[in-house]
Amino acid sequence: MSDREKRLEQIRSLMREHQIDAWIVYGSDPHGSEYVAPRWRTRAWLSGFTGSAGTVVVTETQALLWVDSRYFIQAAQQIAGTSFELMKLDTPQVPDHVTWLVEHMQHDARVGVAGEQVVISAARTLRNACSRKQIELVFTEDWFSDVWVDRPPVPCEPVRAQDLSIAGVSAEAKVERVRKVLKEKGCTHTLISSLDDIAWLLNVRGSDVAYNPVFLAYLFIHERSAVLFADSTRFDSELTADLSQVCEIRPYTEVYSYLGSAFSGTDVLYLSIDKTNVQIQSSIPVGVHIVEGTDISTELKARKSLVEIEGMRRAHVLDGVAMVKLLAELDRTETTYSEITIAERLEELRAEHEEFLGPSFSPIAGFNAHGALAHYSATEETSAVLEGDGLLVLDTGGQYRTGTTDITRTLLFGEPTEQMRRDYTLVLKGNLALAAQRFPAGTFGYQLDTLARQYLWQAGLAYGHGTGHGVGFCLNVHEGPQNISPKPITAPLDIGVILSDEPGIYREGLYGIRLENLVVVQHAGTSEFGIFHAFDVLTLCPFERRLIETDLLTETEKSMLDAYHGWVYQELSERLSKEDAEWLRAATLPL
Repeated sequence: MSDREKRLEQIRSLMREHQIDAWIVYGSDPHGSEYVAPRWRTRAWLSGFTGSAGTVVVTETQALLWVDSRYFIQAAQQIAGTSFELMKLDTPQVPDHVTWLVEHMQHDARVGVAGEQVVISAARTLRNACSRKQIELVFTEDWFSDVWVDRPPVPCEPVRAQDLSIAGVSAEAKVERVRKVLKEKGCTHTLISSLDDIAWLLNVRGSDVAYNPVFLAYLFIHERSAVLFADSTRFDSELTADLSQVCEIRPYTEVYSYLGSAFSGTDVLYLSIDKTNVQIQSSIPVGVHIVEGTDISTELKARKSLVEIEGMRRAHVLDGVAMVKLLAELDRTETTYSEITIAERLEELRAEHEEFLGPSFSPIAGFNAHGALAHYSATEETSAVLEGDGLLVLDTGGQYRTGTTDITRTLLFGEPTEQMRRDYTLVLKGNLALAAQRFPAGTFGYQLDTLARQYLWQAGLAYGHGTGHGVGFCLNVHEGPQNISPKPITAPLDIGVILSDEPGIYREGLYGIRLENLVVVQHAGTSEFGIFHAFDVLTLCPFERRLIETDLLTETEKSMLDAYHGWVYQELSERLSKEDAEWLRAATLPL
């Protein structure tokens, strides 16, 4: 019996002991995070699937893994040879896990999920669906602590302060902004579980989660006081003194008992049901009135200040220098790289500047067929050598002292096929179309999503991921609430919001193409029809001229591309060696 089958049997044994007919594993942490510390990578430990999103359901006779189209190929490969069955979300005749449970569980069945690792909104959806068939939803303990012998500990890495000259606004002022909005909403308290919100509010950064500079904590804000629940050993004396001016510091695990006695009869608590776990909810006294909504800090954090935007611009200049150095080196040397070593080389070039702190996410470097896996991650066993003719999808990013970057370029090795050139140009047209669009204030991302897809659709092509995600300031590379995708998310693209612009095309077994720039929403004028916004591009790196089919571009698109390349050369050339600047000059010549 393999390790994964043994693990399944251990979970089933606990299910039988607690009379649970189906147990759900989201692979989340107590904070509803997208990316989690090793301790909470439970979905990966149980199933072998290492993607960032997916749901596992275990019954007495079945083990199922639900993933969306980003992970169809990866998940199939990682669960091959096991008893896990792949469930492809958003494909015909494949229900989501909630619908599946209602359809397959008997009346009076008991469905379990760890209470600390499921947020209120997900639990509510489950409960409402299960109640239609008299299925009982049970919140269990975290059983992985019983069966995962060498389970990683709860992280407690050191936390550092972010200088006010970089943050732009003091922690005191940010917390006061939260209090002001709280009052406007008629609330007296808020509990913030979102780790990046807490780091942003307090102007501190940690390293409890790989690539995401956050630390485990809860922040409880009252009209006149605040409490930070975090392990105090991670703060030095200076930071402890600074934080004490804003909030009281209590142990991380004390949050549950504290909430039980923190309210009076007239208090009103504001919280996010998408970030707050069920165990927190159960700790709040029954009589406390709760107002639900997106964390106030999430919306404040998304709208970057002028200081934050200027910091992001600086980070993108530094990132552009590293990217150009890599591209010039690839062009003029005969060094042979693999998918792993080219990402390592780019990290070395980024690290040449003292403001580079580390990658902003695990690099994606997929050559040829691997590039067709939208979220491929090379290993020593799978890493392909970059030789012969082909395309490399290189999706990487950096954390800098003043900002966060995320860039994708598709690199050409050898000679392209006509299909490669056509696909690349259609993706590029979508990238340019979205970046150039003006739109009325109040526009949502889903209203712009088709701009990036239109040329692919006209050619009978499509991609299965969103077109753009929010990006944090010296924080998580994925940030809400705004995004650009077909999902009807009603979070307006306000001034200061930073998003990615990343259409792509993926031909299974052949190659992938993705082109990604970051953009910031800026004011674009006022007319008798209202206020208009537009995108301003932050990313500085040339596109691959040899892959552009100029006959497919309009004169306007050619002018846009020439202007972008001229700007890239102007911003970066003086920061490069003479040799690299000469390469950049050639790479950015007008079409």
